[in-house]
Amino acid sequence: MVSMTAEEFAELEQQKIKGAIRTDFILSAEIVVIALGTMMAQSLTMQAVSLSIVAVLVTTGVYGLVAIIVKLDDAGLWLINNNPSKSVLKQKLGLGLLSFAPWLMKALAVVGTIAMFLVGGGIISHAIPWLEHLSAAQADTFNHIPSLDLFWESIGASMIHLFSGAVLGAVCFGLHHVYTKTKGTA
Repeated sequence: MVSMTAEEFAELEQQKIKGAIRTDFILSAEIVVIALGTMMAQSLTMQAVSLSIVAVLVTTGVYGLVAIIVKLDDAGLWLINNNPSKSVLKQKLGLGLLSFAPWLMKALAVVGTIAMFLVGGGIISHAIPWLEHLSAAQADTFNHIPSLDLFWESIGASMIHLFSGAVLGAVCFGLHHVYTKTKGTA
């Protein structure tokens, strides 16, 4: 186990929190876009009220859950250190949380990235008509192969959304990379 100073630990904790907030901001923005997309036929008042409710629920739900996840390892450490009776259950639970937290964070990073690609790609696909209809056209291509037709019908749109989101993400990453390099040398 690598030993850290209190300052290094605090900096690592701040980096984790910044990363979680950035990811949640993107997720929240995607949820707002989806919510607005489903309410396009409603009046402006209904859209504003509905979007306000969604915003409050997303903010409390998502950020509350993220706060719990980010502090999960701290809870494990607290259980281990604040165990005057040397309870085996508290000790094992604390150690379990400490070993589970990094695995959970890595899994959430992968699942969250895929989810952002799917949602972002879905938003892009709905905005570009030919891309939205690509899945249906591909399903028609596989009509003569029953099992492949069913497979494509159920997963084809998701694959197109994932690919679109990944391409858009790569473009945004590239632009950000160029921007930071240019800003750093200017």
